[in-house]
Amino acid sequence: MKKSFPVAIAMAICGFVTQAAPAFDRPAPNIHQTRSEVMAPHGVIATSHPMASAAGFKVLADGGNAIDAAVTAACTLGVVEPMMTGIGGDMFALVWSAKDKKLYGINASGWSGSKSTLEFVKSKGVTKLSSTGPLSITVPGAVDGFNQLMKKFGTIGMKRALAPAIDYAGGGVPVEPVILENWKNNAKNLVTPEAKAAFLIDGRLPKPGELFKNEKLAKTLKRLAARPDSFYRGDIAKEIAESMEKQGAMLTLADFNDYHAEWIEPISTTYRGVELFELPPNGQGIAALEMLNILEGFDLKSLGQNSAEAIHLQVEAKRLAYADLYALVADPKKAKVPVKEMLSKEYAAKRRALIDPNRAMAEPMPGISSDGDTVYLCAADKDGNMISMIFSIAGQFGSGVMAGETGILMQDRGFGFTLDPKHPNVLAPRKRPFHTIIPAMALKDGKPWVAYGVMGGTMQPQGHAQVLCNLVDFGMNIQQAGEAPRWRHETKGVWLESLIGDDVRKALAAKGHTMIGNTPPTSFGGYQGVMRNPLGPGWIAGSDPRKDGMAVGY
Repeated sequence: MKKSFPVAIAMAICGFVTQAAPAFDRPAPNIHQTRSEVMAPHGVIATSHPMASAAGFKVLADGGNAIDAAVTAACTLGVVEPMMTGIGGDMFALVWSAKDKKLYGINASGWSGSKSTLEFVKSKGVTKLSSTGPLSITVPGAVDGFNQLMKKFGTIGMKRALAPAIDYAGGGVPVEPVILENWKNNAKNLVTPEAKAAFLIDGRLPKPGELFKNEKLAKTLKRLAARPDSFYRGDIAKEIAESMEKQGAMLTLADFNDYHAEWIEPISTTYRGVELFELPPNGQGIAALEMLNILEGFDLKSLGQNSAEAIHLQVEAKRLAYADLYALVADPKKAKVPVKEMLSKEYAAKRRALIDPNRAMAEPMPGISSDGDTVYLCAADKDGNMISMIFSIAGQFGSGVMAGETGILMQDRGFGFTLDPKHPNVLAPRKRPFHTIIPAMALKDGKPWVAYGVMGGTMQPQGHAQVLCNLVDFGMNIQQAGEAPRWRHETKGVWLESLIGDDVRKALAAKGHTMIGNTPPTSFGGYQGVMRNPLGPGWIAGSDPRKDGMAVGY
C-alpha cells in the first residue's frame, strides 16, 4: 500500500449467541448484535471471507473504485471459497454510477447448450435433472460479466483484478472453519476423479488451517489476465468445450463463442418511501418485491420484530409470492413473464386479502395464469459509486465436474430447468434457467442508500424482505439488520433461528404452521451490507457472523 490509511475492520465471529445477555456486557450497543458496524469516510467493502475483503480493500485504498474492488474480491472468493463460487459460475450485479447518477444492472448468467433438448436428455434415460454431473452444466457467464463491468466502470484492468486470486490459487490459502464445514458436508458432490483430486488432499478433506492450492486454476487465471476474452473466444474456451464434449455435457464451442452477458434494466417497488431494486427474471428477485408489496399493507412495526404475529404475516406473504415465482418465472427471451402485473400494488392488494392474520392458509396457488449456494459482496467508494454483486456455481461444488486441465469447477445451474414441456422454465437450447442468486440495492430520495444481499438458494428473496423490514420498519442499523435472527419457510414448514423464542414457535404452530427444529446454521444464508452514512460523508458496512467474512473500510 502506497499510503497509510486509518482502517476500520469488523471480523466475523463464528457461532451464535444462544441467549440474551445484559446490555453492559456486549461489545456492541444492541444485545442481539455481536459487533458494531464498520464506519469509514472514504470507502468500504464487505465479503464472506477476510482475504477477499482484504484484496478488495487494498484496491480501494490504492485509488481504485468500488467496481474494481468488487471484481477483485469476487475473483478471490472463487479461490478461497471454492465450493461456493468460481469462474465456472454465473454473476449478477447492480451498480450505482456516481458519474451518471444512474443505476445499472448486469445479467451474467449463462445459457444452456445447443444440445439441451428434452429429446436429448430423455435419450439418456433422464426423467429429472440432477444437481451434479455433465447434464447440469450451462455456459458460465461470470467472466464476461466481470469483463463488461471493468470495461464500463473499472480503472485497474482485469490483470490487476485477478492478481490476488492468482497468488492464492498458486501459493495456497488456509482453510477456515466455516468453509471447512461446508467442504465436509458437500464433498459428496465431487462426482469425477478430476474434481476429487482437485478439492481433496491425498483423498481426504483439508484440515483446519491447512493450505489449499489449485495450481491449475492459477495457470488458467494467468492466461485469462493476459487475454480476458479467451474464456469465450480463445484457447480457454476451446479447452473447456472439448472437455465438456468428452464428458457428455450439452455444450459446444459455439455456445461459448456466441455468449455475452447483458446490461438490463433493474425492476423495483417502493416500500414505505424506500425504493428497492432487484434484477428482473430469469432471477427470483421479483419475489422479494412482491413480498414487500404485500407486507406494506400491514403495520409490522406495531407487532414487533420477530413476534409471532409479524413472522406469520411475512411467511404468508412469502408463500404467496413464491407461488407466483415458481409458476411464472423463466428466461424472458424464451417465455412471457408478467413482470408488470406481478409488481403492481393492485395485484399485491388482491394477494394480501388472502391472508388471515390468525391462521396459516392452505397451500397457495399462483394468482396469475400463464400461457442452491453462493457468495455475495458489496462495496462503495469515495466518489459515491456503489455495487451489489452475487457470484455462484449454484450448488456447493457445483456440478462436481472439472473442465479439463483448467482447474475450473463447472456450475450446475442447468438444474434450475424443469422437464415439464408446459412450464415456461422448460429446458431448451440457449436458454437461461430459473436463477436463485440475486443482488439488491435500495435508494432514498433518488440516492443510493443500501446495497445488500442474503446468500442461500431459496432463502434469498425472503431474506431480502426480512432485511429491508428490519431497516425500515424496525430501525435497525446495517449490521443488526443482517445479523438479527431470521426465519425461513420451505415446503416442509417454518424454520426459526435459536434466538427467536420458544413462545414464538408455539404461537406460530397454533396458527397452523408446521415448525421444523434442529436446523443447521447454514440454512439461514449469509449477509453482507453497505449503507450511506446519513450524518456525513462516507459509508457504514456490516458483515454476517454466520459466515467467516468481514467488512472493512478506510
